[in-house]
Amino acid sequence: MKKFLFTLLVSLSIFNAICAIEASVSTATFTTIDQNYIEIYTLIVGSSVNFTSIDTDSTNYQGSVQMMITFRKDSTIVKFDKYNLQSPISKKNVNFIDLKRISLENGEYEMEVYIHDNNQVGNAGTFKSKIVVDYADDRLEQSDIQLLGSFKKQEFDSPFNKNGYYLEALPFNFYSKKQNHLMFYNEIYNADKFIGDDYMLSYIIEKVSNVADNKQVIVGHKKRKPKPVEVALMKVDISELPSGNYNLILEVRNREKELLSKRSVFFQRANPQMVLSEEEMNATSLENEFVGELSDEDLEYSLRAIAPVVDQGDSELLNLLVSGNEVEAQKRYLYAYWSKKHPAFPQQGYDDYMKVARAIDKLYNSGFGYGFETDRGYVYMKYGQPVDIVSVDTEPTAPPYEIWIYNRIPQTGQPNVKFLFYNPSLSPGNYQLLHSNGRGELQNRNWKYELYKDSPNNRVGSDFNPNGQVGTGIGRRAEEYFSDY
Repeated sequence: MKKFLFTLLVSLSIFNAICAIEASVSTATFTTIDQNYIEIYTLIVGSSVNFTSIDTDSTNYQGSVQMMITFRKDSTIVKFDKYNLQSPISKKNVNFIDLKRISLENGEYEMEVYIHDNNQVGNAGTFKSKIVVDYADDRLEQSDIQLLGSFKKQEFDSPFNKNGYYLEALPFNFYSKKQNHLMFYNEIYNADKFIGDDYMLSYIIEKVSNVADNKQVIVGHKKRKPKPVEVALMKVDISELPSGNYNLILEVRNREKELLSKRSVFFQRANPQMVLSEEEMNATSLENEFVGELSDEDLEYSLRAIAPVVDQGDSELLNLLVSGNEVEAQKRYLYAYWSKKHPAFPQQGYDDYMKVARAIDKLYNSGFGYGFETDRGYVYMKYGQPVDIVSVDTEPTAPPYEIWIYNRIPQTGQPNVKFLFYNPSLSPGNYQLLHSNGRGELQNRNWKYELYKDSPNNRVGSDFNPNGQVGTGIGRRAEEYFSDY
């Protein structure tokens, strides 16, 4: 009997809980003479959506999502938009972006952006935020700060153009190790009415601290002349800014240094070149870090959970740590791992990963170790959710088996990757990986013999003839399923 993923009712709720489109949704409000408006910037992470071939014979792929944007005021919907967003056509999963402008009156709103993968049932994400719009003509005003990944002068029309520049929003408010300049866009309104002389626009970057007052680490000033609308499009060198959490603050002050207006925005920075040395890391107290709160059992569980994703060279070290009782060494390894993966906020990376690990443990726990240590759990943790599963448990000539299908593996770019798991012991949930066409994975050329070995009459050739074939037909459809999907 053949079943697809969406028919596996027992597993569906867990899969949906840990499968969600990864997207960056950020906003900034502005005003004009005629109206206030909000800009909604969305980046869809290509590896989190299902790209499908644009036609039968094509090697080009395209992703498609449905966007639904809702604004509520006092629980009443005041704005709503629904549309499809498509990626560029590509040979691999690529990120794609969107910008939507919506007019809004002054007030407080609840914004919800719902994104659904048009090519994969259940793959969706919801993003919510509180929005405040408050502009007036009788005072100096500032727009929100838009953090930028890049900007450039551009002549031709584009939805991303503003005041002659193409502005690309910064995804996730996160500057990576390759981005050594912080860029931002801001508008200042009514300066000609309320500031008679030149004024000062100051930018301040402060390090966010949970245990003390925030510390200013970069400060700069720009003199400006009063205008009805002043555009601040600036680039600040952050090459020596260490990894961490920061606020960017923009202040408008007159010649007497009186504060007239202020805006701020939070961002994160990853800068491995400026992280602690190994000696400093070893000297760092972990008492106030997330690993300091883990019990010995939770610590071992967390180390076992990252086994599918650690570098191959670290596997032996990880095994030694798990089998030993050096708690301090275990904490330092786990903290170092997540500090490298998510330098700005290692605990968030750890928490997000462990939510998936616990769900997979529950789904595939067979009584022989944790669920993420089974072959199916390991593959899920390493490659994510398959786009489809063929589950067969009624072939009289074979034990129960499953074929997992991935349209594309982001780590290698390989398309149409499949894994075949089978349960020769017939123990509940005890599925083993028998064969895969994935690069670097188990590839067993005699997998059909192994799967149907209890029915020798169904085989053509012998066990000693690697070129022999397994007969096909009713009750022997594994090769058909593996080839067709």
